[in-house]
Amino acid sequence: LYLVLEQGQAVRYPVGVGKPGKQWAGATKIDGKYRQPAWAPPADVKRDNPNIPDVIAGGSPANPMGVAAMTLAGGEYAIHGTNRPNSIGGYVSYGCVRMYNEDITDLYSRVSVGTTVVVTR
Repeated sequence: LYLVLEQGQAVRYPVGVGKPGKQWAGATKIDGKYRQPAWAPPADVKRDNPNIPDVIAGGSPANPMGVAAMTLAGGEYAIHGTNRPNSIGGYVSYGCVRMYNEDITDLYSRVSVGTTVVVTR
């Protein structure tokens, strides 16, 4: 993930992205920012993992959202931390962008609701 700054500069963060069949591309905006978010698995996650709870509390070690999440307009996707840091660098998610918890904390502090997000493949 590249956060484009002023004067042609960018900050680069390693991420985990959508696994085959779950990838997407396009432009959207950040429509919400949450610290220690609770997580309700989307229908496709629930279908693949029927024993997963309907909601996992924020801060729980079982919560895949990590320490923070920024939701993206127009779907069920977010840029978020992770409880599985070894998944960063892989094609691992259902379409969300996973980041190390320390990196999502940094990015969270740098961007605001309304920031444009462009996903390419």
